[in-house]
Amino acid sequence: FFFLMIRRPPRSTQSRSSAASDVYKRQVHGMREKDPSKLATGDNIIGNVLIDPSAQVHKDALIGPDVTIGPGVVIEEGVRIKHACVLKEATIKANTWICDSIIGWQSKIGRWVRIEGITVCAQDVSVKDELFLNGCSVLPHKVVSASIREKGTIVM
Repeated sequence: FFFLMIRRPPRSTQSRSSAASDVYKRQVHGMREKDPSKLATGDNIIGNVLIDPSAQVHKDALIGPDVTIGPGVVIEEGVRIKHACVLKEATIKANTWICDSIIGWQSKIGRWVRIEGITVCAQDVSVKDELFLNGCSVLPHKVVSASIREKGTIVM
């Protein structure tokens, strides 16, 4: 359901970004009321953030608001993630920026990568160092070795 809301928002003038954010906020708001102990806290955490206990987040990574980090995820130093979801066993290398996006299972995002604009990386996607992904969809088991600036691009 969450992925469907991102790719096809309601028919109002609401953007995909705010539609996805609204879905996430409704889910986390309920958690804040029912069991706030599940939300992450710390000097490097901003707002509503869910981090699986098995994830490894470097103390110099800045996470939030509105972020979910799944089991077995590795996030290196200098990473900035906001309004995003990083799924099981993904690796985010140093100094990467991720905003308004979904990083799929077992994906590997290189160093100094910028991902934004409702980019969706499916399972086992590899993004090389120093690239820019803007509003694209990357299908499973693909390697991205060049920047994608045009929104709506599908990497097949």
